[in-house]
Amino acid sequence: MRDLRVALAVGLSIALGLAASTTSSDTTSAAAQTETAAATAAPEADARGGEVEALDPGVEALGAPAVAAGTKWVYLTFDDGPSARYTAQVLKILHAYKVRATFFVVGQNVKRYPYLTRRADRLGHSVQNHTWSHPNLRNVSWKTFKYQIRTTDRYVRAQTGYTPRCLRPPYGATNRIVARRAAALGKTIKLWSVDPRDWARPGASVIARRVLAKVQPGSVILLHDGGGNRSQTVAALPKILKTLKARGYVFYPLWCQ
Repeated sequence: MRDLRVALAVGLSIALGLAASTTSSDTTSAAAQTETAAATAAPEADARGGEVEALDPGVEALGAPAVAAGTKWVYLTFDDGPSARYTAQVLKILHAYKVRATFFVVGQNVKRYPYLTRRADRLGHSVQNHTWSHPNLRNVSWKTFKYQIRTTDRYVRAQTGYTPRCLRPPYGATNRIVARRAAALGKTIKLWSVDPRDWARPGASVIARRVLAKVQPGSVILLHDGGGNRSQTVAALPKILKTLKARGYVFYPLWCQ
């Protein structure tokens, strides 16, 4: 009789163990399925969050952003501003098309029109250094070089809260000395790959045609919002943006590292 009770107790213990094991297995399986589903959904959410159309201020422009495969992007840049007349018009057009750009500003102009630099920053554009008074940096002393860059940094920082990391030498004039000095001040030199020579005022249609004929994925487009009469650039801008968007391009600001 005792042996029978022992056998029954052992059998009951085994049965209970099997039931617990099955329940644990089911729970683990369900958790694994939930984790797998979450992992599968995450990349899609990340890709949507990285799109420029969402105007995410955290977008980094130096590498290929976290967007869907096959996405084409360009960097739209404006030099020599801000200007009271043309920068405001450019900002309005960019906002209408939900496009972010980079403004390489002249420090003297930032001092004169600080509210335009502040507005560009608040709209999500990148504001970077184009020197204080637009000299040829190949022809200045180290003391003047530092003054040109650091003074502009100070005025930009007062309006944006950050120090520019990109430097665009006026006229694109650079050499080993300029590059070494820029690096010593924590700057990355950023030039351009598409120049429609809008500063020469060849006509709005010509400016747009030159940009659209030369642009390709990764292009850095050079335009101007200051330094003279930029009415033709402003007139050409809607066609440039509309056409590039129709071709599948997205726009990223430059920040440098």
